Amino acid sequence: MSSYERYDRTAAHYDATRWAAGHEILLGCLAQAARPLARMRLLDAGCGTGNYARLLVERVARIEAVDLEPAMLARARDKLAEARRAGRIGFHRASVLALPFPDASFDGVMANQMLHHLPGRAGDPFWGWRRALAEFARVLRPGGVLAITTCSHLQLEKGYWYYALIPQAAARLRARYLDLGPLEAELRRLGLTPRGRFVPTDLVLMGEAYFDPRGPLDPSWRAGDSAWALVEEEELARALDTLSRLAAAGGLAEFLRTRDALRPEIGQMTVLYAVR
Repeated sequence: MSSYERYDRTAAHYDATRWAAGHEILLGCLAQAARPLARMRLLDAGCGTGNYARLLVERVARIEAVDLEPAMLARARDKLAEARRAGRIGFHRASVLALPFPDASFDGVMANQMLHHLPGRAGDPFWGWRRALAEFARVLRPGGVLAITTCSHLQLEKGYWYYALIPQAAARLRARYLDLGPLEAELRRLGLTPRGRFVPTDLVLMGEAYFDPRGPLDPSWRAGDSAWALVEEEELARALDTLSRLAAAGGLAEFLRTRDALRPEIGQMTVLYAVR
């Protein structure tokens, strides 16, 4: 799925630092669809290891989970084996840029922290976003809901304490995100009506691991945030050296505290939804 991150390498320890942040808000958005949740056919676009599907599978009629990375799909299948046997979920190795489903076949589509992984093209860095969003609109039934978890540019600038260590990589990551206003404009162009944005300021995408000031020293910890996949060797060496020196001086906790000051106000993620 990712155009820059090697999920075949990180799938094994992805869940150590990632969870289904904001799933209750997501469920509330999906509940605005014309069809009740209990009868909903839901597409999990870019399902990863199935964290969101695992929490929603008992609330809807059926989920079709799509991902292009075999290692991520394998973990999702293992995690949801019982639901699969019960006929509540199906798994598909496919691209969100060309979904293997007919028009108007879903009551809901969810895309969780995956759009920034899609490729751009010369002259259009957000080509992948546009293509995927068009596919989501195509497979939604009238009255269906598209729910997206993403990050605003402000959240990416000020909501992650360790981005201060890797400003160049953080800027590369931010450039892969369509900000909220342009995103909603694209949804309107596709015939969808944006209905709301929600910012759970108390949630962090990496869970308790986020508050470990020594975390970035561990490669498996770094695998929990896509920005580290964009770090060049020299910048990574500088970041690790800075952390090591701060640790030796007893200044790690203060570094985290000051760089995390705005995060409780602006949050790290935004859930938005639109209706077909």
